Amino acid sequence: MDIQALITLSLSKISMQSLITILFVLILGTIIIIKRKKFSIQKILFPIFYLVIYKTKVGIKFMDNFSKRHPKFLRIISTIGIYIGFLGMIFISYTLISNIIKIITMPESLPSVGLVLPIQMKGAFYVPFFYWVISIFILATVHEFSHGVIAKLNKIKIKSSGFGFLSILVPLIPLAFVEPDEKQLAKKSTKAKLAVYAAGPFSNIILGILVLLFTLFIVSPLVQSNVIDYDGVLITGLTDEEITPAEIAGMKENEIIGYLDQTQITHVTNFTEFLNTKSPGDIIHIKTNASEYNVNLTEKADDKEKAYLGVFVSQSTKIKPAFEQKYGKFTAKGIIWIIGLLYWLYLLNIGIGLFNLVPLGPIDGGLMMKEVLKKWFNKKTAKKIFSFISSAFLIMILINILHGFVR
Repeated sequence: MDIQALITLSLSKISMQSLITILFVLILGTIIIIKRKKFSIQKILFPIFYLVIYKTKVGIKFMDNFSKRHPKFLRIISTIGIYIGFLGMIFISYTLISNIIKIITMPESLPSVGLVLPIQMKGAFYVPFFYWVISIFILATVHEFSHGVIAKLNKIKIKSSGFGFLSILVPLIPLAFVEPDEKQLAKKSTKAKLAVYAAGPFSNIILGILVLLFTLFIVSPLVQSNVIDYDGVLITGLTDEEITPAEIAGMKENEIIGYLDQTQITHVTNFTEFLNTKSPGDIIHIKTNASEYNVNLTEKADDKEKAYLGVFVSQSTKIKPAFEQKYGKFTAKGIIWIIGLLYWLYLLNIGIGLFNLVPLGPIDGGLMMKEVLKKWFNKKTAKKIFSFISSAFLIMILINILHGFVR
């Protein structure tokens, strides 16, 4: 094979999304180098993990005005946020602990947390690039704006606001921030501090729920009745196991499943409901847009009683000819793209909002836990207990991430 053919083959294996991500990182790195005097670095595990931040005063006046317009409402919401924050902390802590037990007892189990990246790689939670950038930007802005508003509500000065990037070797994940006056914050009551810390995750969870409700009850009915038809289940990939039933049968990525036995499959829910009626060892007939297969189902690694096919799937849709003829293909595809954005806004706001409630180090859940421990114990004892809890959850998170890469 000559060099040109080798380069062509290598490039064909790199998705367009990955190329866009690499270009984004290169442009971002170039800007940071050129404007390096205006950026500052906060070292975490430098040079592997670190923050690159740019401080401004943008939005501070708006936060102040917003907090003054609706003080009673915000005090009620911020109090609710504290309770939701601790409930979320219990939920995410239980999820992490139970998942670690599963990983130890069943090494084939899936991790419960992982890196959220616009690159398809083992161990990372993949989000298409433009969905990723827009969702993270909105998520971070809402999160930090909420911190700032509740801080202002409690008469805490905001020293700066701005944006930055979480760096994993290179600047990669966009973020926003507000910087409250630490001395003023330290003098406030425990309730005030908890309200400030819980505001960010709580706002993300609420935003995620609102986006979901808006999508389910307004967008989806309109789109389903006017724009698209559901025409099956798209195979987006085969699972990571060496040999799966689907692979043995010869099934391929990008095929659309239309029938399982004699049952027509139009929705992902039809697909999962059908498989739930089957047992390991059953043979099913699968008809796709490309071929037909007889597949011998096996057992799931983490549940021996459930049938396992070994594919990743998503909903397959097609644009209604009448809509496309009237409004054009571009309009139809734009609507589909917006629905995809709403999906990722919902999923990432809920997921990252909950993750921020883990009782770990400097993130919101850790700050909340630290305040409670200081209330219950003397300063020295509280510090020791928090250090133990924080370290334990850091280890669990790292195990989950590493397990995702090596499983």
